[in-house]
Amino acid sequence: MDLTSSAGADPAGPDPLPTPADAVLTPDSVRAFRTRLKQPEDTIDPSTWAGSVPDVRGTAPHVRIGHDKWFNLMWLIPLGFAALVVAIAVAQGLREIPAVQDFMRTYPGTVERPDSQQLAGFPAWVSWQHFLNLFFMIFIIRSGVQILTDHPRLYWTRHSTPGSEWFRFQKPVPDDPLWTAKQDSVNVPGWIGLPGLRHSIGLARWWHLGVDTLWLLNGIVFVILLFVTGHWTRLVPTSWDVFPNALSVAIQYASLNWPLEHGWYAYNSLQLLAYFITVFIAAPLALITGLGMSPALSTRMRWVSSRFSIQVARSLHFLVLCWFLMFIVIHVTLVFTTGALANLNHMYANRNDQTWVGFWIFAASMVVVIVGWVGASPLTIRKPRLIQRVGFALIGPAQRLFEHVDARPGQYTEKDISPYLWHNGKYPETDEYRELFDNDFRDYRLHIGGLVESPVELSMTEVRALPYHEQITQHFCIQGWSGVAKWGGVSMTEILNTVQPKPEAKWAVFYSLGDGPDGGLYYDAHPLEQMRSELAMLAYDMNGEPLSYGHGAPLRLRNEVQLGFKMVKWIRGIEFVADFADLGGGYGGYNQDHEFFGYRQSI
Repeated sequence: MDLTSSAGADPAGPDPLPTPADAVLTPDSVRAFRTRLKQPEDTIDPSTWAGSVPDVRGTAPHVRIGHDKWFNLMWLIPLGFAALVVAIAVAQGLREIPAVQDFMRTYPGTVERPDSQQLAGFPAWVSWQHFLNLFFMIFIIRSGVQILTDHPRLYWTRHSTPGSEWFRFQKPVPDDPLWTAKQDSVNVPGWIGLPGLRHSIGLARWWHLGVDTLWLLNGIVFVILLFVTGHWTRLVPTSWDVFPNALSVAIQYASLNWPLEHGWYAYNSLQLLAYFITVFIAAPLALITGLGMSPALSTRMRWVSSRFSIQVARSLHFLVLCWFLMFIVIHVTLVFTTGALANLNHMYANRNDQTWVGFWIFAASMVVVIVGWVGASPLTIRKPRLIQRVGFALIGPAQRLFEHVDARPGQYTEKDISPYLWHNGKYPETDEYRELFDNDFRDYRLHIGGLVESPVELSMTEVRALPYHEQITQHFCIQGWSGVAKWGGVSMTEILNTVQPKPEAKWAVFYSLGDGPDGGLYYDAHPLEQMRSELAMLAYDMNGEPLSYGHGAPLRLRNEVQLGFKMVKWIRGIEFVADFADLGGGYGGYNQDHEFFGYRQSI
């Protein structure tokens, strides 16, 4: 987003264009673009979703080893089983050694505080918080997996260059110069991903960000009650003895001769450390890395984003997910193998006995969880606008905090330019575009009209005659990839000065020469105040070369406070309007109409 900009420099573009042909359309013709917009549907037909994108499954997860070797993580299943067998044998052997026996007598596994007995049991609020945490997490994890499938590669650098990823569950990028990020996406079954449709990141984000808000509120209440009631002593180590005791517990678990359970009043040290890491390290890290993927925060906290890119945040966020999944699997396994009835009574019934009361409360809660799990995807497909509205109601207040964060020039230089910037979007395939492209855009006209004092049509020769503007910015795609490029063209300030928008004009609507995947003209609306930003421009050069077909020739928008899907490529016209409510579906853009994105996705 942030970067270097300059105005008035000599354009480092191609040779002068041929003399333009005579104009054949009037400046008001920009209004005719509205007739080519397709009205959206408010339900989803999976067979035609996102332009009938085929259901492509990914590969087994792979991790890079060295420069060009990849390790299939499915091998961890047999290797893990073998390691477990070896660990059991080693632990059982260790327990026969007198020194180890002395160590385990000294450190039996549980560090009891003097007030442990007084704080025995589990208050009702712990049970409710435990259930709500589980309930929210199933939607967060499933939608997070769905988001990850939209760009199934993880990087440690901001550049997202194919082949440089450290983790992937997709095949290597094919040798196709026009391969798009959307083509690279994969899908998972609907009972895993949410909603379970390929390239449904718009809806997955509403689930993920919206439920995140509830999860964070639940967590804040949990932490407050922990310290108000003194229950924190169950989760926070207060003695260094916790570490040798944790080692003792690990040996006992591994040897299959498990430690005595004292969970009614104190967790063993290994449990204590696991809970502490999950509550006080992993959960905050999930929030921090989630915010680290925010383009808006990247533009504000430049001292952080200059050193730690959103790709680092994205990779760390994934590793936090792995921790949560590992914790859940081990936690549930131990609950049911170390005295299921007693453990369920502790958490669900606040009883320290072997009755079935806790089990039946647990079973009832699992019915709620299962109904939520099974019903989430069908509900999303049938009522996507409902999911969008509820999601925005939950995350909207936080999002508004970042909507007016402005990108500033100067963060990036030419040494930061990425070796590769992903292509994306549906390429224009019309006869109109082909003819324009074949004659070097001699007959191209940029139509600018609507609520302006001086509507115009500009040939590319006339566009290039305007003062040259150059900037180096980071591009953020909603799918998760990023990259830095140098853009050259004309500042939107120059366009505004040329056409002079009327006072009632509040939005600039950009129309593309290409259609969206569901048919109908691709378009997007941008607030006029953002068009006055020093980093808003119409680009016709990229990295010192004329803009290519794949990246939006002859013109594309750059608005550095927005995500990539809003930066319309292959621009045909600009219309200034008071409101976008009567354009298309009235949601502010093509992806907002047809794939349920928000018209602003600042975080």
